[in-house]
Amino acid sequence: MSIQVTNITKEYGTQKALNNVSFSIQKGEIVGFLGPNGAGKSTMMKILTTFLKASEGDAAVNNFNVSEETINVQKSVGYLPEHNPLYLDMYVREYLQFNADIYKIPKTEVEKVIERTGLLPEAHKKIEQLSKGYRQRVGLANALLHNPEVLILDEPTTGLDPNQLIEIRELIKNVGTEKTVLLSTHIMQEVEAICDRVIIINKGEIVLDKKLSELTKNKQQIVEVEFDYRVEEVMLQRINNVEKVENTAGFVYQLYFSTEKDMRGDVFDFAHDNGLKILQLHQKNTTLEKLFIELTKD
Repeated sequence: MSIQVTNITKEYGTQKALNNVSFSIQKGEIVGFLGPNGAGKSTMMKILTTFLKASEGDAAVNNFNVSEETINVQKSVGYLPEHNPLYLDMYVREYLQFNADIYKIPKTEVEKVIERTGLLPEAHKKIEQLSKGYRQRVGLANALLHNPEVLILDEPTTGLDPNQLIEIRELIKNVGTEKTVLLSTHIMQEVEAICDRVIIINKGEIVLDKKLSELTKNKQQIVEVEFDYRVEEVMLQRINNVEKVENTAGFVYQLYFSTEKDMRGDVFDFAHDNGLKILQLHQKNTTLEKLFIELTKD
C-alpha cells in the first residue's frame, strides 16, 4: 500500500481539523482529494509529508510511519504545496540544481526532469519571469527531482488559465502512470479528467470514497420536462422506472431514474399517450459537482 491512513485525528486547540480519518491508496492510483475550504485537505497532506504531527492515529507512506520514519517518508514523497515556494530571483536550471544538490542528485537527472516537465524552453530564465503555469511546472519538477514513488499535490492548478490547466493536467496524468498521486483540487472536471478515484472530506471527516468508474456506473439520470399546464406528480410517477418526481418551477418537473437507458423517449411516449403537450425536454445527469455540493452543504 502506498498510503495508509488509520484513525487520524488532528486538533488545533479545541478545534478538530481531522476527525478519525481512515483511507488507503494503492500503488499506481491517482486519487482526487476533494473538500470545501477548511475541510482538512491541506492538514491531511501536511501530516502525510511529515510537516505536521497527528494528535491521534497512524499514517504510513510506502510502509514508513510518518511519525517515526520521517526521513524515509520524505525520500519517498514528492510534495507540491498549495502556495508553491520558489526562489524567484534564481534561474530555473539553477534553482533545480540547487535542490538536486541537497539530495545529491547528478546533473544529468536534473536535465531529464527539465525535459520531462516541458521546462526546456524556459530553463534559462529567472523564475520571476515565468507565467503561473510555468512556475507550477518548476514546482512539479522540484517534487520529481528525487524520483519519489508518491506525489502529493495540493491545489496544483490554482490560478491557471484554460490552456495552462490542460498542460498541467496532462503532465500529472503522464507522471501518474508510474507513481501514486494524491491531489487536492476544487475543479471537478480536473478530477474527472485525471483521477481513478475520489475521496471527499467535509468538516474533517470522509463523506465519500469511491472509484470514478463506480460513480459513473451508478450515476442517477435526471430528465427535466416542461408541460403547457400543471400535471399532477402522482400521474408522472406512473412512468416506467421513475424513482422521484419534483416540481421545480411553474410547469417544469424533474424526473429521477436509476438506469443507463436514455429515458427521454419514454417520457415523450407517456406524454403522447396521456394527451400531454411538452414544451421542452432534456437530460440532466448527476455530475460530480452536484454530488460534491450534496455531500458538503451545511
